[in-house]
Amino acid sequence: MSAVLEIEDAVARVAGRTVLDGVGMRANPGEVVGVLGANGAGKTTLLRAALGLLPLEAGIARLGGEDVRGLSAGERARRVGYLPQERRVAWSLPAWRVAALGAVDRPDGEAKVIAMEALERVGLAALSDRGVLEMSGGECARVLMARLLATRAPLLVADEPVAGLDPAAQLLICELFRREAEAGRAVVLTLHDLTTAVRSCDRLVVLERGVVAADGPPREALTPAVLERAFGVAGEWLDAAGGPVISLQTISR
Repeated sequence: MSAVLEIEDAVARVAGRTVLDGVGMRANPGEVVGVLGANGAGKTTLLRAALGLLPLEAGIARLGGEDVRGLSAGERARRVGYLPQERRVAWSLPAWRVAALGAVDRPDGEAKVIAMEALERVGLAALSDRGVLEMSGGECARVLMARLLATRAPLLVADEPVAGLDPAAQLLICELFRREAEAGRAVVLTLHDLTTAVRSCDRLVVLERGVVAADGPPREALTPAVLERAFGVAGEWLDAAGGPVISLQTISR
């Protein structure tokens, strides 16, 4: 199976500091990949570097098998939909217009149909004409999720997509990403909540100070040793009715 996203031996610096040091990862069609790590581990930098939004000091990033540096902005937009961590919206456009921005290169009429379908999926079709600045923070986050879905790109990348959302919205967003993967797309997410990551992702890439500490299925990636090294906590896997959870404790020094 050909990877939709590949990054190999990536070295990246931000403000003179090495944030990625020889990192590699890939995302295949039909899987949800979670990128985890403590604050400052390099998660957002990895996403930006993989998408060509941050230059690499060394290594290579590929989208659809091609070096991202050789792709135009339009070609990248057709290959990947990106939801950054920053959710600020400057203009109070109607929700459907914001969602329609994801439908790259589509005629206006078709873009609106796609946008309305996406808003229906996130539960906001009834608010399609409301200005996004008149919405709650959670509603605005779902509009931006609709914009991501409207791209219909083979790769969807989202940086902390469930941060700040209520539990029902978190479950909805995770379920939507699962359905996108089942439709054959590759999905890459950064997440902080480990139980959400375990239940939502097929594979986890754990970063520790700019290097990959683990890459594999959740139970293989989040071992007690990795939890202690990458997050500074003690962890225990528990099987609950809704699925596995990780019980965390501070480490006595």
